[in-house]
Amino acid sequence: MRVLFLAKRHPQQRDLIERPYGRFHFLPTLLAARGHEVRVTLCSHRSLPSIDLKRDGVHWFSRDIRTLGLPALLAQLQQEAESFRPNWIVGCSDAWFGLLAQRLAPRVGSRLMIDAYDNFEAYMPWNLPLHWLWRRAVRSADLVTAAGPQLAERLQSHRRSSQPAAVLPMAADPEFVPLDKAACRQALGLPIQAIYAGYVGSWSASRGSSLLIGAFRRARAARPDLQLLLSGRPPREVLDEPGVTATGYLPDAQLPILLNALDLACVVTADTRFGHYSYPAKLCEAMACTIPVVATATGAVRWMLGEQTEHLAPLGDPEAFAERMLALLATPRTKYPCPLSWEDVALKLEDLLSSTPRH
Repeated sequence: MRVLFLAKRHPQQRDLIERPYGRFHFLPTLLAARGHEVRVTLCSHRSLPSIDLKRDGVHWFSRDIRTLGLPALLAQLQQEAESFRPNWIVGCSDAWFGLLAQRLAPRVGSRLMIDAYDNFEAYMPWNLPLHWLWRRAVRSADLVTAAGPQLAERLQSHRRSSQPAAVLPMAADPEFVPLDKAACRQALGLPIQAIYAGYVGSWSASRGSSLLIGAFRRARAARPDLQLLLSGRPPREVLDEPGVTATGYLPDAQLPILLNALDLACVVTADTRFGHYSYPAKLCEAMACTIPVVATATGAVRWMLGEQTEHLAPLGDPEAFAERMLALLATPRTKYPCPLSWEDVALKLEDLLSSTPRH
């Protein structure tokens, strides 16, 4: 097969040319490793130069809307797709690329696949015309995939096709494996004997991050030796909380080291249109590192954890979250559902692309 992926260059603020990661990198490269001809076209809006490169068996293109202008960009994308003649065009990373894939597919005679890893409609809730166009793209696609069953069900509600939306789960990148805790702490300059709960990810009220401070305060009252280790640069009021330490922004290679330095990983999602369809990569990574996890119990997270109640706390309940933290620190549990690798997910994608009829 010939497969063309369309995505933004900086999903989750990470440059896929300079810092390849996740489903946007591994699904194309693993399809290519299985003998398919794969191209990825990335688009940005940062006045960047165009890039063409071959890496991991995939031809990567980067095009910038500010550099080229919208009419020239659309014309160039169509010309490049026509020369490639893909069997499938896959729109992923956000709603705009679903629309772009829908525009290109019939013009070059390709089948259309839409992939969603989040509820894209929650990104800009005020942009109703975009939501309507996104739903139309989902409705017209030959194949729709989502990161979990809750999101797949939501997307399927926009379709009339008998072909159900399929699940392509999130997975941990291959560098997330169990490592020696003492060695990881030494590498980060952390005390070997300390007790650390940790939160790795963006700090945002919209993601429910503030619940974690309330939970940590309660857990620390019962266990004064407990410390909270945060990545990035959280707000000043968070850093002023006794027992809280932040690492600053770490290089990608140190993120598995940070996770493996923890006694407990905390995963927090919110009771929102975004949170209910969020399948956190950080949860996949903590499970792959066999770190005990406590997480807020959205339907998506419950599914990822196989409904294992010892890892789950009700939404918006810092007291229950603290109780789970203390219980897992006292009796660590890391028997998770068998995690999928990106190889497993790519095999499923290959089967879907091979077996899905034209819509």
